[in-house]
Amino acid sequence: MIDRLVIVGVGLIGGSVALALRRAGQIGHIVGIGRTPGNLAQALAHGVIDEAADDYARGVAEASCVLLAVPVGQIAGVLARIAPYLPENAVVTDAGSTKGGVAALARRHLDRRLPMFVPGHPIAGAEQSGVGAAQAALFQGKDVVLTPLPETDSSAIAQVRGLWQACGAVVSQMTPEAHDRVFAAVSHLPHLLSFALVEDIAGKENASQLFHYAASGFRDFTRIAGSSPEMWRDICLANRQALLQELDGYRGQIDRLRQALATEDGAALEAVFDRARAARNRWLDNQEPSRDET
Repeated sequence: MIDRLVIVGVGLIGGSVALALRRAGQIGHIVGIGRTPGNLAQALAHGVIDEAADDYARGVAEASCVLLAVPVGQIAGVLARIAPYLPENAVVTDAGSTKGGVAALARRHLDRRLPMFVPGHPIAGAEQSGVGAAQAALFQGKDVVLTPLPETDSSAIAQVRGLWQACGAVVSQMTPEAHDRVFAAVSHLPHLLSFALVEDIAGKENASQLFHYAASGFRDFTRIAGSSPEMWRDICLANRQALLQELDGYRGQIDRLRQALATEDGAALEAVFDRARAARNRWLDNQEPSRDET
């Protein structure tokens, strides 16, 4: 049970956490802080939060837990603003998609409160944003990765683990560095490629014709290009080193496919397609349908 949860960024993720905890009966009072008054007003009107705070000092003054549900590019500013006003035993966690940079920011800004910081990443989302897209079941059966620091207190980890479990999530742990390598490959790179393909098609002289004939394959491949540009800009920059490595590896794969096409090497193309199909089928056989991520 969390007595007083402060959510900085009451959008899809923050709003869904609030709704899930209410449904589970594991929350007392929820305070929302955000940069868009209209979004906070909507959150109040729909009962997502109990109170909207217009400044960080008042908002976090009595918090038992603070969730930073803002794009990773905003976390530094938020940590700097809340650090002087955090209660001694308040647990702080985040929902950012990169963790190495967030850990460094926490060390810079939280000082003696660092043991109460638990970095986290819910592997859930949707193309829509804002509190209007929030849903109580968003995290049901989804993975949440916690990446505690060596300094993190075990009681803080337990509280954040309990928060996500109350939301219906499956919680695991890894280091921030391991997290960023994994998600550069299976999340950040796919988003980059999806945005790039749509940008490429949109820039062609016959773009309207191409989009007219694009069907389910194009739709499925580019679904994630409908995600928040601001959020994914911040994610790509925050995890740029791991993402550059993945991008270089993918470029090598593209070069090999190009060579096979140029030399009319059908056997090489089929071999790649066959290995890829087999690997994807093995993954799907072990994949829970509810664990799809944006």
